[in-house]
Amino acid sequence: MTEDVELLDDLLRLCAAAGAEPEVHHTLPKGRGGWEQAPMVLVGDDAAPRCRGALRRQGVMLVGHDQDAPDVWRQAVEIGAEYVLRLPDAESWLVDQIANAAEGVGRPALTVGVIGGRGGAGASTLACALAVTAAKAGRRTMLIDGDPLGGGIDVLLGGERAEGMRWPDFAHSKGRVGGGALEESLPALHGLRVLSWGRDDWVVIPPQAMEAVLAAARRLGGVVVVDLPRRVDESVAKALAQLDLGLLVVPGELRAVAAAKRVASTAGMVLGDLRVVARGPYAAGLDERWVAQALGLPLAGELPLESGLLAAQDDGAPPGSGARGPLARFCTAFWERALAGGAGGGLGAGPGGEGAS
Repeated sequence: MTEDVELLDDLLRLCAAAGAEPEVHHTLPKGRGGWEQAPMVLVGDDAAPRCRGALRRQGVMLVGHDQDAPDVWRQAVEIGAEYVLRLPDAESWLVDQIANAAEGVGRPALTVGVIGGRGGAGASTLACALAVTAAKAGRRTMLIDGDPLGGGIDVLLGGERAEGMRWPDFAHSKGRVGGGALEESLPALHGLRVLSWGRDDWVVIPPQAMEAVLAAARRLGGVVVVDLPRRVDESVAKALAQLDLGLLVVPGELRAVAAAKRVASTAGMVLGDLRVVARGPYAAGLDERWVAQALGLPLAGELPLESGLLAAQDDGAPPGSGARGPLARFCTAFWERALAGGAGGGLGAGPGGEGAS
């Protein structure tokens, strides 16, 4: 809501960048509905006096260009604005908020990363099984392959030839990625969406692309499972920063524990909640509790052995698809515990603006 032509041009540009179609008014809309029901209301400095007396509601932001406007805070209080934003400083943050409002963002997805303590630990198998069991339980699920050297997690799902976009298609993403567009573009396999690596392309995913894609996946809600490599570079650090918790898969061997300790030390610099999933068979004198204690991390559980897993995969059944199998039971129990705690989120003051009271 503004009559300032320059400000209106900027706001229309930001709406276009966020994929949102705005409704433009110069003053309060007549009748009920517009002001009360819009997911977000952007009020220009020039229009603030015309909004006095409007129904107080969330999602009102006072926007302008003048960094030194003398009455801006008084105007914000008078119209009940949650934020005071100055352009161009707040543009990036405002685009995200507009897009979130347009997508109807609710609770972000519970995002779980799986990392192998050593090569061949079974991290990809566990990541795949977690995603499959979540999808079978009716949860909105996305599985993201963050390991370029893993051979492609879509292979575990039997979907290497499935139509849809792969990581190389997102390699140049720098800005915001729409959650709905991301979901629709990915292969749909066994009730979930999968982002994997292409067969013929070698691409290093820039940190900005990793951050944008994971943020889009989280905005969709449900659960997101990320299969991560043991080596932490800048892109992997961006992924770790968006996890709610991480699972470190560690075989019950002394060398595996020693290797996992180095992985845990590196990943733990970014990830606050890292837990151990121990995997037998164990060397003499070792068990799952010993492995967790040796690493100084909480124990998430013991990954059971499941005979016939490779044969089932050859027949088109991905890990975790057998409801009565020990792997599926482990994953089902994990989700019941993890989802009981929920995944938090909240809004604060954005860059270039401060919360108004």
